[in-house]
Amino acid sequence: MTAPAAARTAQRNRLATHGLRLGYRDRAIVEDLDLELPGGAVTAVVGPNACGKSTLLRGLARLLDPAAGTVTLDGADLHRIPARALAKRLGLLPQQPVTPEAITVEALVRLGRYPHQRLLSPWSATDQAAVEEALTRTGTAELRDRPVDQLSGGQRQRAWIALTLAQQTDLLLLDEPTTFLDLRHQLDVLDLVAELHRELGRTVVMVLHDLGQAARYADHLVVLHQGRLAAAGPPAEVLDAELVERVFQVPCRVIADPETGTPLVIPRARRTS
Repeated sequence: MTAPAAARTAQRNRLATHGLRLGYRDRAIVEDLDLELPGGAVTAVVGPNACGKSTLLRGLARLLDPAAGTVTLDGADLHRIPARALAKRLGLLPQQPVTPEAITVEALVRLGRYPHQRLLSPWSATDQAAVEEALTRTGTAELRDRPVDQLSGGQRQRAWIALTLAQQTDLLLLDEPTTFLDLRHQLDVLDLVAELHRELGRTVVMVLHDLGQAARYADHLVVLHQGRLAAAGPPAEVLDAELVERVFQVPCRVIADPETGTPLVIPRARRTS
């Protein structure tokens, strides 16, 4: 992507929250959250279990109505944007997507074209081209006729990412895209995310558990603690030993990754006797 194109991308796809409160019934999960997520960047949301990461992503995707406050996209209230218009701008990969029974990979990916369809409009060459590109980029073209429920975890995750790519949105929200995957497939998924950002200019917001992976792949880090913002900014400026011990209760050292120079968290040895 050229520098002028990158600059234009950075001016769009900016999600923000203002005094945001999210929860379920009477239980608040995210409290009083003021947050700005940069456009044209990869943002990783991290934090301990039950700190509100997935709840925040649901709020950003308009799957959960705010109990208070607002979510905006490029300054517009997310809840005032028509559903079809929003679906053309924002794609979501949920934490545990439910696969329709016996659906093939290609049929699943074709569902990503739904926001672009109109009543009685035929499937077009543009639609098929989007599906083919999504299959190729995710390495799932050879799996197109396989039932999704017969795939390995890594293959299945790539098929779902292909669906979001076929949607052709500039903004992708990924909720724990590496969960339940072995290390190789985790890196495959994260390398794909990096490629989508680098080559296509996609803005990505993803929830991750591994702090080293978050620091390596993200341009921007959001750290949540007990439903509130603990820190936000470039990983090298945000991730230090004091923050990790305060948020995760893990004494550690933070050093430069010998491969990438990004922050690497090394937990201190625990006494067992």
